[in-house]
Amino acid sequence: MDGKEFVAGGFGGIGGVVAGYPLDTVRIRQQNGRDGSAFGILRNVVAKEGPFALYKGMGAPLATITFQNALVFQSYATLSRAFDRFIPPTEPPSYKSVALGGTGAGAIQSFVLTPIELVKIRLQLQNQTTPKQSETGPLSLSKHIVRTEGWKGIFRGLKITVLRDAPSFGFYFWTYEYTREQLHPGCRKSGQESCTTMLVAGGLAGVASWLCCYPLDVVKTRLQAQTPTSKIKYDGIVDCFRKSVRDDGNGVLFRGLGSTVSRAFVVNGAVFMAYETALRVLFNTNDSMNNDN
Repeated sequence: MDGKEFVAGGFGGIGGVVAGYPLDTVRIRQQNGRDGSAFGILRNVVAKEGPFALYKGMGAPLATITFQNALVFQSYATLSRAFDRFIPPTEPPSYKSVALGGTGAGAIQSFVLTPIELVKIRLQLQNQTTPKQSETGPLSLSKHIVRTEGWKGIFRGLKITVLRDAPSFGFYFWTYEYTREQLHPGCRKSGQESCTTMLVAGGLAGVASWLCCYPLDVVKTRLQAQTPTSKIKYDGIVDCFRKSVRDDGNGVLFRGLGSTVSRAFVVNGAVFMAYETALRVLFNTNDSMNNDN
């Protein structure tokens, strides 16, 4: 691997964050609250806090998304090839290796993503759960968490993030590779799929990745929303599952799913289109340079 996937993955990640962040804020508020439709929450946030409140906490993921998404795509490319080391580089990896590579990439990126999402969730919910919180930026809040909760605090939710992201990314990459091949036969080898194929396959990949893990994401949000100054409601993953269902019913595990999958389709269609486009440009650029030399 020569790093093309790393750079292209970064471009894809930046576009995804900017495009989907407002709906992500709605998702977080739905998951942590007791009621409210996506549209109702969206309207209330804009009316009471202004439209920029929908982008609260975006600095943390935006500042690190280049590295995070680049790590995912590079890890996936490396691992999927490692599982199919006897297949020539000119041939695409098998679907089994795609799923295994995606699972490994999801587990690896969880270590980077956990602190980012912890800070993001705390900022998105600060007027809802911690109204007296003075830290308004991702950097100041990160320092506050480390100071008051230690390094263990900044990695709160790591276990549930790994449990969510490992299978989720396995489904993610498998769905994308399978769908684009069905829409444009032969494109996995030729790399000549259309923009429509990229958008649709990427969008469906995002939807599949959320459908397979959404209850875990609800639990993760609730665990990471807890702070030392707030009332500690949940003592671990199993306790959070049990109490959430007991207090709010089975439907709580799918609260916000509609807005999430809608956002996932748009965002991940854009992510894969940006990724594939950047990858083609890098390949073409390098090929041209090699020809000139």
